[in-house]
Amino acid sequence: MSAKKGSAESATGPSFSEAIRELEAILGRIEAEEVDVDALAAELARAAELLELCRGKIRKAELEVTQIVQRLESEGEGAS
Repeated sequence: MSAKKGSAESATGPSFSEAIRELEAILGRIEAEEVDVDALAAELARAAELLELCRGKIRKAELEVTQIVQRLESEGEGAS
């Protein structure tokens, strides 16, 4: 990992795809019963953090797409 990517990640958290990969890894460990009961709470807490991060990224993307579509529609109406 480059220093640039690492500093960006620490400021904003993992990317969506990195968070999904980590969630899948946690789920895989839980399903395979590889998680010790003492570590289960920590794994679930991390999974909850990752889910919230992913939800936030999805909400942000939805907002950006909506704004772009609205801008395109208003530009199209102005051209008529």
